[in-house]
Amino acid sequence: MLVPIPQQETVVFTVSDLNSRIKALLESNYRFVWVKGEISNFRIPASGHYYFTLKDEQSQIRGVFFRTQHRHMRFIPEDGLQVICQGRISVYEPRGEYQLIVEIMEPQGRGALQLAFEQLKKKLEGEGLFDAAQKLKLPLCPQSIAIVTSPTGAAIRDIMKIFQRSPYPLTITLLPVRVQGEEAGREIAAAIESANVLLPQFQWELMIVGRGGGSIEDLWPFNEENVARAIAASRIPVISAVGHEIDFTISDLVADLRAPTPTAAAEWVVSRLEGLQRELAKHRDQMLKTIVHRIDYQRQRLLFLDKRLVDPKRRLQDLRLLVDDRLERLQLAFARRVERLRTHHTHLSKRLLLVQPIKTIQQYQSSLNQLCRDLTLSYQRRLENLRFLLQEHASRLESLSPLAVLARGYSICYRLSGKTIIRKASDARPGEEVLIQLSQGLLECTVNKSVEDESVFLSTKTHED
Repeated sequence: MLVPIPQQETVVFTVSDLNSRIKALLESNYRFVWVKGEISNFRIPASGHYYFTLKDEQSQIRGVFFRTQHRHMRFIPEDGLQVICQGRISVYEPRGEYQLIVEIMEPQGRGALQLAFEQLKKKLEGEGLFDAAQKLKLPLCPQSIAIVTSPTGAAIRDIMKIFQRSPYPLTITLLPVRVQGEEAGREIAAAIESANVLLPQFQWELMIVGRGGGSIEDLWPFNEENVARAIAASRIPVISAVGHEIDFTISDLVADLRAPTPTAAAEWVVSRLEGLQRELAKHRDQMLKTIVHRIDYQRQRLLFLDKRLVDPKRRLQDLRLLVDDRLERLQLAFARRVERLRTHHTHLSKRLLLVQPIKTIQQYQSSLNQLCRDLTLSYQRRLENLRFLLQEHASRLESLSPLAVLARGYSICYRLSGKTIIRKASDARPGEEVLIQLSQGLLECTVNKSVEDESVFLSTKTHED
């Protein structure tokens, strides 16, 4: 006897149920995993989340890095970057795709801070913020200085200690900020911007921004983009004095001058003032020597003139005698000149009476009138000759005109279709319409018969008559 085996019931899932079960399975078994690979297809939509593909030589997986997780990250991922990511595996149910939700990302082989430094440096260099043409000219004699640093750090104490050697009085304004920590960069940038806003009131000639040495994490506020842009936009010349001599930050590249240390920045200011003092002392000594030399020269010249100076009364008498002499000579010369001109005038008057120009003018007038009469007569003769010649040519032209021939009883026969002249009777066909031009008017005719021999035609016409 055969006993039927009960069949197991087949379970059928919907697509949503299956994706939900797979998601729960993956998230429970791969809650936190570390994955390394190369970033490709990296994009940042309007939401601010990072979407990318993480791949190696044989496979790839989609990844997403939400904005709330990456907002404190120092660098920006890019295609081709080798990274190590920590995250969890999840499934995006609407499309049935599994992906890695990243919570931590570190560059492989390079530190995050070093990579962020290189990315920001490349970006700002491309914008021209490091160009020497963009930097401000440093003041020759800075005596009003703003310092952006920590009020409790060693940097401000070292700076003030150096400033005590200044040969000139200095006006120092401290803008206290934090120089390390997450909020330090924002405070430093805000202090630089505030100094520029207050510039018309305080008239600062120079600004020193910096701090003492430390690790790259401690110095990182001076590598932030907002600090770099605040320095680049400053209307006050900026000296960047961050860390020790081996430390190098973005602020050093953007600033108008880089000082290896805060102490070196203060030394630069003091040396500038001391150099100015030396130059002023040098020019003062040169000026004193020039003045002394000038006074000695003028003293010698005064002594020389004093020896040459004569009694003014005697000099005045000599000048009076000289004036009298010049006056007499001038009067005598004037009288002689007048006499010569009078004699010359008399001579010219006599010559004018002899020449009598009125007669010459009358002769020329008579000749001119005769020439005008001759010219008129010649013009009339020429005009008569031309009129006769014109009449002669007109007569000859009229005798040769075809209209004159037509007036004697002749006519011209044209073919009506083409307006061509018919010269022989054989050129016209019976029934063809022709146009005959007379001396006065036109005749439109039809050819009845054409005869080559004119005598036959005349005899025929006579016989018919």
